Amino acid sequence: MAGIYVHIPFCRQACTYCDFHFSTNLSRKSDLADAIAQEATLQTGFFPENTPIETVYFGGGTPSLLEPSEFRTIVQSIKNHLGWSQQGEFTVECNPDDLDEAKLRGLRKLGVNRLSIGVQSFIDRDLKLMGRYHNALEAFHSIQRAQQAGFRNLTVDLIYGIPGLTHNEWRANVQTLVNSGVPHVSAYALTVEDKTALAHQVARDQVAMPRDEVYTSQFFTLIDMLTAAGYEHYELSNFALPGYRSQHNSAYWEGVPYLGLGPSAHSFRDGKRSWHIANNARYLKAVQAGELAVAEVETMSRVDRVNEFLLTQLRRTAGVNRAQFRDRFGYDPVEAQAAVIADFVEQGWMEITEERFWLTREGLMESYHVIGELFLEG
Repeated sequence: MAGIYVHIPFCRQACTYCDFHFSTNLSRKSDLADAIAQEATLQTGFFPENTPIETVYFGGGTPSLLEPSEFRTIVQSIKNHLGWSQQGEFTVECNPDDLDEAKLRGLRKLGVNRLSIGVQSFIDRDLKLMGRYHNALEAFHSIQRAQQAGFRNLTVDLIYGIPGLTHNEWRANVQTLVNSGVPHVSAYALTVEDKTALAHQVARDQVAMPRDEVYTSQFFTLIDMLTAAGYEHYELSNFALPGYRSQHNSAYWEGVPYLGLGPSAHSFRDGKRSWHIANNARYLKAVQAGELAVAEVETMSRVDRVNEFLLTQLRRTAGVNRAQFRDRFGYDPVEAQAAVIADFVEQGWMEITEERFWLTREGLMESYHVIGELFLEG
């Protein structure tokens, strides 16, 4: 099995916190769609013959800015040149303000069967602070319209740790999603990334980020409310009703090969990672010249593979299967790093059985520190 990720590098405006590659200049959007379609032809043979492509994911940026003809150009090329039968999970990220009835009909006609809606908050004050284009009412109505258009497999993004967001407001945000019947929720802590507008605002004391305990409280509230409503907390930031886990992201975490198309997109195959130039003009120039716009290729060492496995598996609430780890890498980290892990257990951050070890919800809040302590040095 395999997956394909398509990066659409355009947004109507810049969110204050985002450090992904995108442009707010939409003038070359059609050219980029053509180039991504052309790249699919250049990547013929990326996967071994007859490899089933089970997931396709359009991310960004804002894929819902594409016109139907631009979508069709890319989709048809992926089908023609990469062997996608258009079965399995087909996800498109959308902003609420794009999801009118015509757009939803077009996505359904295209064969999209899963939408990822970037709501982030149902509070106008928060949306304005984060530089979001939509308002709270549009966010709420976009979910309703998607459901009325026949989309049952929906995921919605929320952000916690927003400056000024109270505990009761956060509970109301989560409860709105529970009441809506959305079967999948992805929730992320607002973080300050270098070279973003938010970083500039924080540095100038225009915005004060919450204390750590606020993040912890809102994260635990999220877990308690969603699990009480029947959602499975299956990964650090992801919750799903039974049968609605993200197949695309789950494949990433299991090390399934994937091809990235578009500027800044990443690919993985045969122990090698590669990524594209994060520049629209340079990407266009390369592809139009019949070349792949690869910025770098990295062959993963054994240390890289061990550390990536620990990272992806310990973000999952199921944790690390010890027998699987021994089969892949020839040792058991519970035994090899007994003192470190015993300390994590004592602090209430980790639990262990003969079969597996995993992070508690307290441990998930400390995941980057905990996982980093288990990394091999190479």
